[in-house]
Amino acid sequence: MTMDVTFLGTGSAYPSPHRGASALVLRTEGECWLFDCGEGTQTQLMRSQLRASRITKVFISHLHGDHLFGLPGLLCTVSLNSSPSPTQDPPTVDIYGPRGLRHFLRVTLGLTGSQLLFPYAVHELEPTPDQSPPEGQLSLEMTAESGPLHPQERPGRTVSLDVSTDCYLLFEDKRFVVKAFRLFHRIPSFGFSVQERDRPGRLNSELLKELGLKPGPLYGRLKAGESVTLESGRVVSPSEVLEEPIPGRKVCVLGDCSSVMGEGPLQACSRADVLVHEATLGDEHREKAVDHGHSTPKMAAAVARACCARRLVLYHFSQRYKPGALQRDGDEDDVEELKRQAEDALQGSGVEVTLAEDFLTLPVLLRRPQ
Repeated sequence: MTMDVTFLGTGSAYPSPHRGASALVLRTEGECWLFDCGEGTQTQLMRSQLRASRITKVFISHLHGDHLFGLPGLLCTVSLNSSPSPTQDPPTVDIYGPRGLRHFLRVTLGLTGSQLLFPYAVHELEPTPDQSPPEGQLSLEMTAESGPLHPQERPGRTVSLDVSTDCYLLFEDKRFVVKAFRLFHRIPSFGFSVQERDRPGRLNSELLKELGLKPGPLYGRLKAGESVTLESGRVVSPSEVLEEPIPGRKVCVLGDCSSVMGEGPLQACSRADVLVHEATLGDEHREKAVDHGHSTPKMAAAVARACCARRLVLYHFSQRYKPGALQRDGDEDDVEELKRQAEDALQGSGVEVTLAEDFLTLPVLLRRPQ
C-alpha cells in the first residue's frame, strides 16, 4: 500500500505568491486526508496532482485563520465538482478539530446559503485550560453550538482528553489508529498521529513447497492468520510459515506551537517515520517566536530527537523565507539556514531533516523488519 504526504501550503500568517497557507494531504490507497486548510487551499489542490473529491477526512489543528479560512470554500467546491450516485448515498466527510469548529462551519455555511451534495460531521476536541495563555482561551459562549444542524450536517462526537494516555483517540479501524495530542500556542492547538497497523509478514514460499502446499486459497488463509489442515492431516499455523510482521508506518503532524504538552505527544509520535513540525522563525529569533507561540528549527529538532523520529519535516515558515528556488544572492533570510540549524541540533541522532516546499510530495516507505 502506497502512502505519501503532499504539502499544499508551507507559509505562516497568510498565503503569498511563493508560499500557500498551511495545508497538507496524507494520501493512502486513493483516499486523501487533509491537515489544516488555510485560505487558498482549494486553488493549491487544483494546481497539484491530488483530487479534492478524494478527501474523506479533515483535521484542523487550531482555529487561527491561516489554518481554517479555506475550509468552507473547499467543501463547497468539492460539492460543486461531485457527481453523486443516484443509487448510493455519498459517504460522510469527517472533520476533526478544536471546540468551536462545529459552530464556525454551521454559521459560515448557513449565512452563505451553502448547500452540499454530501453529509459532513464535525468531531470536536475539548482543550484543557493550560493549552494557551488566559487571553487565548475561547469562552464557552463563543464556541457553543447554536441553532439547528446545517441541512447536510450529521451529529459529531465531542472528544475529551484520555488522562491515561494523555491523548485523544479520534478513531481506529482495521488499517489505522489516529490520535490527537495537546500543544501550547496562543489559542489551543493540537497535533495528530496517524499510526498504520502492522501487517503480516511474507509467506515462506520455500517452506510451503516443502510442505506440499501450492499457491491458492490456503495461502490467503495463512496470510490472514488462520491455521490450515493439509491432506496428510497436519495442521500448519501461520507462525510456522510467516516471516516477521511488517511494521506499520507513522505520520505525525503538529499544529502551531511553542512547546508540546505532557507525555502524550512524545508517546504518540514515538519512532514516527515522518514528523511534521513548524519552524516559523530561525533560532536567532527564538524570543520573538516563543512570544507569538511558535517554534524555531532547534525547538523542532528537540521534539524529533525526543520522539526518535526518522525524518523531521520543517514547515510553516515566516513569509520572509522564500523557497530555495526563489532565493537570491544577498537575501537576508535564507530558508536553507533553517535546515542547517535543525541538522546541527540533531547531529548524531540519525534524524533526516527536510524543508517543506509547496507541492513537495514525500513517500512514506515501509520499514522492513531487520
